[in-house]
Parts: sequence; structure tokens; C-alpha cells
Amino acid sequence: MNESNELNPSNLPASSEYGAFVGVDWGDQEHAVSLRAANGTVIERLTLQQTPEALAQWVSALRTRFPNQKIAIAVEQSRGPLLSGLTQYEHIVPFPVNPKSLARFREAIYPSRSKDDLRDADLLLEFLLKHRDHLRPWQPDTVQTRQLALLNEQRRHFVDFRTCLTNQLLAHLKMIFPQAIALVGGDLTSPMAADFLKKWPSLQEVQKVSPSDLRKFYYGHNSRSKDLIAERLELTKNAVALTTDPALLAAHSLAIQTLASQLAALHPFIDKYDAQIAELFAAHPDALIFDSLPGAGPTLAPRLLTALGTDRARFPSAVQLSCYTGIAPVTEQSGNSKWVHIRWSCPKFLRQSWHEFANCSIRFCPWARDCYDQYRKRNIAHHEAIRKLAFKWQRIVWRMWQNRQPYAEAYYEAALLKKRGLKTSATQHQADSLSGEQKIKNP
Repeated sequence: MNESNELNPSNLPASSEYGAFVGVDWGDQEHAVSLRAANGTVIERLTLQQTPEALAQWVSALRTRFPNQKIAIAVEQSRGPLLSGLTQYEHIVPFPVNPKSLARFREAIYPSRSKDDLRDADLLLEFLLKHRDHLRPWQPDTVQTRQLALLNEQRRHFVDFRTCLTNQLLAHLKMIFPQAIALVGGDLTSPMAADFLKKWPSLQEVQKVSPSDLRKFYYGHNSRSKDLIAERLELTKNAVALTTDPALLAAHSLAIQTLASQLAALHPFIDKYDAQIAELFAAHPDALIFDSLPGAGPTLAPRLLTALGTDRARFPSAVQLSCYTGIAPVTEQSGNSKWVHIRWSCPKFLRQSWHEFANCSIRFCPWARDCYDQYRKRNIAHHEAIRKLAFKWQRIVWRMWQNRQPYAEAYYEAALLKKRGLKTSATQHQADSLSGEQKIKNP
């Protein structure tokens, strides 16, 4: 399917850097494409099948038609099969467009909210031609950094999935076998818990087992405390079943075994993620910077590294980092009304990473603990206090990242005392954080 029409000549002139400009509204089966040559006024429209062969053929045709020139393509996604396919071609320059931005642009042009794939492709093309200064071309980081970032996100996804399975398992245990929580050491995510519940999903089942077999099971899972094993055996012997209803026992026992099997299958792969992340992080040239952060540890240090990446020009200032990651607040003001709230539109995983790091730093960093306590004394809620602390940490980490220097707490505290005229650290941490937030301007 091909269409074309004349573009309004009053459009802003296109940069000679590109041979053509393209808007692509991606779909699961096919993509709507709107193309305009840099020196032309005609919009060419077509639909492109979502297959590697069709994509390769189309990109090759663009290379032949616009030799030695780059092609700017606006796509409504920051990752996905289409973007992955386009980024392997050196003459293609993708410009990811936030789906919310496109939706609001569509509503501004078409208040009726009518939607059509080819029309969306036209809007993406128009966005690219007239508002390219508001878009950032997709520039891939190093292979090592991108792989580490994907592993971090995938690991977190499977950890959250494990938590979901564990919560379901706990609900079923409470229905027929609440004693199991003590019998497996209180940690339902452990391999021992999964193996125990696959074998014995109810109290009636475990009470049929001889004490020697139970003792052998615990020994086989590195639980060898004689007192603890004796306590568990005594609990098994004297425990009273919550229910003897055959219907409940049959249904919930099967659910317990199902969930325990899923957890058992998940454990080794999360361990593989941990091993690969640790290996990539240790070999990364910026690892020393983030490994030095108090409280970051083997999980959060790699996540903070990929939150900034290796391109030092990506965040020219710490405030831009804070705004992008959602740590900096947003101010809405109209007339006499003013409202400051958390930033909703941001990469949630990155915001979560900084939030968790700031929370962990309280236990390992005296000034962070002091700063957090001062916020809490002012009746600031826990999560808001953590975000304020994360905002302060981001300025420190950004400077470390720019200078390629690890964290040195003594140096930082000495600089604070010098800058603040030897005032009390608590007062200064509070004032420093507040003054920093007041300087934020919404991008």
C-alpha cells in the first residue's frame, strides 16, 4: 500500500544532515510508514510487514535511494523489536518518541481523538520535522553497559515474580499448613523451602515421615544445628492440623506443590543472573566508582552504573539526572495555586534504583543517617525523606561519575565543613538539600 501527497511548503526546512525523514507507527503485525525526502515536499506512505526480511529489504532500499546519507526515523518506543532491528544499520538514526507525547500531540491536532495508524505515522513525521530539537537521537551505550542494564532489569523482574509466587504460596499454607513456615526456617524463597513443600505439602504428609528421614533432609540442605533440628522435629510431632477437610487439603496441597516447583525452577536462574551481572560489573571500567558507594552492594552498584551509563555528555548536570530519573519533584503552578509532587513520567526502574540505594545508605553512611533523621524530625514521610536523600546522593554520584573518582566520605565531609563554615553537620545537610531542590527547574 503506497500513498503520497504534497506537504505544506511553509514547513521548516529540513537539515541537510539527513537524506530523508520517516515516521513509523509500529504494530505487532505491520508498521505504518510516512516518509519525506529532505529536498522534497511529498509524503510517501506505505505499510511494512513486521518481519526481519521485510525490514532489511526496506532499509536496503533506503540506502540505495539516499546513498551516503543518514535516515532519521521517529518511532513510538524506546525499545522493542522494531528499534532493535533498526539500530543494526549504521545509516539509520532512530528518534524515540514518548507514547504520551504522541498521544497529546494527536489530541492537540485532532480533538475528536480519532486514531489511525497512517495518521499517527504522519504525526511522528511532523514531530520529527518541526520539533526535532525536543527529541534526542538514540545513541547506544557500550555493549557491556547495555547488556548489564538489561540483565539488571530482567533480574529484578524475576525477583518480583518470585515474590509474587511466594505470596501466593504463603496464602495457601495459611489455609492448611501454617506450621510449614517454621519448619522451613521462615524463608519461603529458599531452595530448602521449595524442596520441603514439594515433598510434604501438608502437615498430614510430613507427620508420616520418620524423624530420621526429616533429619537427613535438613542435613542435605545445610541445616545442621542439632538444637534447631530437634525443635523442628518436636514441632512436627506435636502440631495439630488446622483442618482435616479432604476438599481443602487436596486443592491447596496441589497448589502448594505447583508453586513450590515454580520457585525451585526459578532459583538457579536468578543465581545465573547474579553471576553474569557480577562478572560484567567487575570488568566494567566504571565499576570502582559505584562499588565504592556505601550501601550499594553487589545488586545496587551495577544498577546505578547503568542508570548513568558511560557517555559523560548524556547528563550535563546533576539536576538533569535527577529530573530524568524521577527523583526531582515537579512543580505545578496556576494563578495563586502551587503544587509540588513526585515526578510521575520517568523510568520507574531507575527511580526505584536510586530510592533503594538512598534507603540502604542510611545504615552505612553516618551523614546520610543524620540527614534522613533531620527530615523525619520535620514530620516528612519516610519515602519523601528517602527521595530527598536520593536527590542529594545524585549530586555526589554525578560528580564522582564526571571525575571518574570513587567515593571518599572523609573528603566529602571535609568539603562540607569548609563550605559551611564548620556548622553542625545535621543543619548543613538539611540546608544543602533544601537549597538544591529549590534550584530545580522543570525541563
